[in-house]
Amino acid sequence: MSRLLKPPAVAPGAGVGIVAPASFALPERTERGLDALRKHGFSPRPGKHALSRGPLYFAGTPAQRLADLHAAFAAKSTSMIAAIRGGYGSNYLLAGLDLDVIARHPKPFFAYSDLTGVQLFLLDKLGLPAFHGPMVAADFDSKDGVHMASFLAALSGEPYAAGEAEGLRTLKRGAARGVLYGGCLSILAALIGTPFEPRTEGKILFLEDTGVKPYQVDRLLWQLRLAGKFRRVRGIVFGEMTDCLSPGAPAGLLEETILHVFRDLDIPVAIGLRSGHVSRQNVTLTFGVKAELDLGRNPQLRLLEPAVIK
Repeated sequence: MSRLLKPPAVAPGAGVGIVAPASFALPERTERGLDALRKHGFSPRPGKHALSRGPLYFAGTPAQRLADLHAAFAAKSTSMIAAIRGGYGSNYLLAGLDLDVIARHPKPFFAYSDLTGVQLFLLDKLGLPAFHGPMVAADFDSKDGVHMASFLAALSGEPYAAGEAEGLRTLKRGAARGVLYGGCLSILAALIGTPFEPRTEGKILFLEDTGVKPYQVDRLLWQLRLAGKFRRVRGIVFGEMTDCLSPGAPAGLLEETILHVFRDLDIPVAIGLRSGHVSRQNVTLTFGVKAELDLGRNPQLRLLEPAVIK
């Protein structure tokens, strides 16, 4: 990636292509999420197979899910794309992504979790910024599921920052500037050794997950470390890390684990930023843009450039 392929800015009222590149969701949650998008002034338009259930835990076959994703990028009636949920299955799509179609029709693509691999591949190969933010049946379906200020700022190209109000807490003080990059920790680790291996070197790295015990977080981080993925990383921000606990273990074990892994790296480290798997108000982060991490008296992650063309 030599430069970013920034999509046009998106205003409320725009059409939203709705896709399910991985698992299917409960119909009632999908309907609540679609209704919420409409109430915020958007026009959601589900793909042909977006509401499919099966085979297995997938929302359609790989061919059907790919067709919907390509159609959502190519459609003139939509200005952005939102995944219904993550789950599992988008790894089946990586080798079949039509980069020419996507490059001709760049659009903000909102997703996280299992979709991390797709988002980072499009960022690494095309320069398409990744919109790590709320999904239809995972966030928009809840009354307090979306941090609307960052969602709208990311779409319009307005500057914004995330700080203590968005959960950010300092684990290791310091400051750094660089390109923001990352996603779901488990997915980044699963891509090691594949043609879709993430390009983390030299970045401000955002890592998040859910339901992973501290020792498992340790193992995932060491896998990335042994693969050289923390080489020249400038700073690290962890997400809220929901349910990343061990029964009966001390409350601060996760934080201690993280500090132990990075004890010999002279970089700032933070935790708690609510983006991805969160308990409420999912904050939108745009990967691929320049950012500044300041873990001093007033911890902040500032996005220094828009991810869209205003």
